Amino acid sequence: MRVVVALGGNALQKRGEPMTAENQRNNVKVAAKQLSEVTKLGHNLVMCHGNGPQVGLLGLQNDAYARHVDGKVTPYPLDVLGAQTEGMIGYMIEQEMGNELPFEVPFATILTQTEVDPADPAFANPTKFVGPVYTKEEAEKLAADKGWTVKADGQYFRRVVPSPKPKRIFEMRPIKWLIEKGAVVIAAGGGGIPTMYDGDQLVGVEAVIDKDLASCLLAREVDADYFVIATDVPTVFVGWGTPEAKAIKHAHPDEIEKLGFAAGSMGPKVEAACEFARLTGKKAVIGALEDIAKIVAGEAGTVISTEKPGIEWY
Repeated sequence: MRVVVALGGNALQKRGEPMTAENQRNNVKVAAKQLSEVTKLGHNLVMCHGNGPQVGLLGLQNDAYARHVDGKVTPYPLDVLGAQTEGMIGYMIEQEMGNELPFEVPFATILTQTEVDPADPAFANPTKFVGPVYTKEEAEKLAADKGWTVKADGQYFRRVVPSPKPKRIFEMRPIKWLIEKGAVVIAAGGGGIPTMYDGDQLVGVEAVIDKDLASCLLAREVDADYFVIATDVPTVFVGWGTPEAKAIKHAHPDEIEKLGFAAGSMGPKVEAACEFARLTGKKAVIGALEDIAKIVAGEAGTVISTEKPGIEWY
């Protein structure tokens, strides 16, 4: 099968963990061991990854440099920082998966530009979490000092930025060429570099595209047989974090959409899975990275498809 796996940025940089290169490398090693199983099973693997923690960290480093030179340097915009994360994370994934798989398996990370609509309402309502977590007091001070928008992320607070919907991936031709040659392709990292047209000129834009929706678009474009959204929970839950929490085994898109999920966390994952299932008639699965082999075998995670109505619970 041709399997597209969307890997969450928080799987690469655990929540509350110091955002060091060593910690990220260790997390990528764990992810690589799991993801390599897909290739070992004979499937054609295409990967996407999140970049929320990483792009936020680069923003902080960038801001520190601007202050160091007395504010005379314009900070790098989010599209440029997004491009940097594609290279950084792609490099680590390629290297660690290369350590797990035979030398003959080729890898390629594609610097991916994604088009968004300048009129997307997301620009007026930032929801995408980026950077490290803060206490409420820290976040409120940073918001006042830097003009950030901050929102609650579980028990912590984080910066949020606009997350417009992806319209088009510009590098689809080389991505398809590499897939056809049997390469493990890493593309649309962080949802892709956010770009839009200003007249007839393509330009970058201050945003971070949701990687789940971009991964869904990529999965459809490459005619994936299976679309997997790997996260840090084993299934989609209703009532997550409460004694009444219930795990979903299978759901029809029409039914799971009625349940409502948070825009900054599970909401985009469910939306992307539903979109893929509806538009392709194939299966999308949301589940834990450590269960990836079982997910591809149909033995774990929450399956979203149009094959049967209603919701089935674990």
